[in-house]
Amino acid sequence: MLSHPHEVFLEVAQRLSFTKASQALFISQSAVSKQVKALEEHYKTGLFERLGSSIQLTPAGLKLYQKLLQAKQLQHELHQEMSELSTEFAPSLNLLIGASTTISLYVLPPVVSAYLRLHPNRQLSLKNRNSDNILRALLDHEIELGIIEGIHKVSNVTYTPLLTDDVVAVCAARNPLENRTLEVHDLLSTPLALREAGSGTLAVLEEALAHHRIKLAALPVRVRMGGTEALKNFVRVDSCLAFLPRQAVVKELASGEFSEVKINNFPLKREFNFIQRKGTENNAPYKDFLLFTKRYYSGKA
Repeated sequence: MLSHPHEVFLEVAQRLSFTKASQALFISQSAVSKQVKALEEHYKTGLFERLGSSIQLTPAGLKLYQKLLQAKQLQHELHQEMSELSTEFAPSLNLLIGASTTISLYVLPPVVSAYLRLHPNRQLSLKNRNSDNILRALLDHEIELGIIEGIHKVSNVTYTPLLTDDVVAVCAARNPLENRTLEVHDLLSTPLALREAGSGTLAVLEEALAHHRIKLAALPVRVRMGGTEALKNFVRVDSCLAFLPRQAVVKELASGEFSEVKINNFPLKREFNFIQRKGTENNAPYKDFLLFTKRYYSGKA
């Protein structure tokens, strides 16, 4: 089993920050530094190189980091195999999962609640970022399983479909756009409020515009908001048209607070995908959560 100092070192190595590691581990920064120093004394070499306000791994630190990642994978596999041999063996386990904003806010909460009721010895740490940042967190080993929206795929990541959803154009009630049907070219003269760069919702809109040979930069974008809820709150008090996931505005559309603005010949569909680094697809606890989530949304959980 990995020792506590090695677990602390892994957090620092993944984040390249003593401060962020202390926040993730819920311990003081001095405690993090103490554990890393103990490892450096044990291995008789420096593990991090301090460069002003930033740090980077030394060659020895990089070697230790790579070996500990392998050891952690073996530890996961051992726990799974032992629990299959003995039903009384149920080690505590913290799943490191990341999800884009829409997934974190509207899709995962009921799944996580049901999953943790079934597995009381497991915990789950969920990072909520936009799709690009969740992909980056996966590649940086900050998380072991991600769920993102978007269309741009990279070669060293495995994508497993989960759900499809619509992105819809909405405005506040009593907005002049309410109950109107627009043509795509009308977007060139309609004030817009959009998500920030890196958002999967924005990527779907950009791809749909490209089919009509319209560039995102040509649109009259008044504001970009970092997060779905922030964008919804802006729509409530402004006359802009916004593009939001249908899952995020179900209640507002049903209550009449928001109105869906139809746009002819402009379908906006996106797919939510699980993402894993290639070679980690059979990591048992994460595979179990992935399959549980798929069954939950197919009505079989």
